[in-house]
Amino acid sequence: MSKVMIILGSASDRNQMEPAIWQLTNTVETEVHIMSAHRTPEGLRELVMNSDADVFIAGAGMAAALPGSIAALTPRPVIGVPLSGSPMNGLDALLAIAQMPMGVPVATVAIDGARNAAILALEILGVKDDKAEDAIYKFREDLRRDAAEKDRLFIEHINGIKKERTRD
Repeated sequence: MSKVMIILGSASDRNQMEPAIWQLTNTVETEVHIMSAHRTPEGLRELVMNSDADVFIAGAGMAAALPGSIAALTPRPVIGVPLSGSPMNGLDALLAIAQMPMGVPVATVAIDGARNAAILALEILGVKDDKAEDAIYKFREDLRRDAAEKDRLFIEHINGIKKERTRD
């Protein structure tokens, strides 16, 4: 079974990163840790170097060194989630994660985009893992169905407004 490791830079990042955990539940094995690139660099090194994860997701705010630190330790894919909460509302984290040097790439999703990070991890794993690929197809079908239902309801609402106006 494929495995994703999610690493939060701080316990305060929990609420922003939970959507990634929910998205991966029942599809791939998921391991979650709180580990700081600045406060616990030795622990981070040990965790990453001894991990059997296929993909890493790292959520970090402000200087956002965590995703890059992980990428420096492993050749496996790393997805960075820039987190808001700073005076720059996550723009600082986005720029820090997106501007990795050549040879140490980190895939970057939107600010607070933990759920998209999980979807991207499933897409990466889906190249060789049928369960992950099936989860993506199902998710996208659910999105299509939801969009079609919203469209239907909106048209119904607009038609109701038109009928009311023609009565006036």
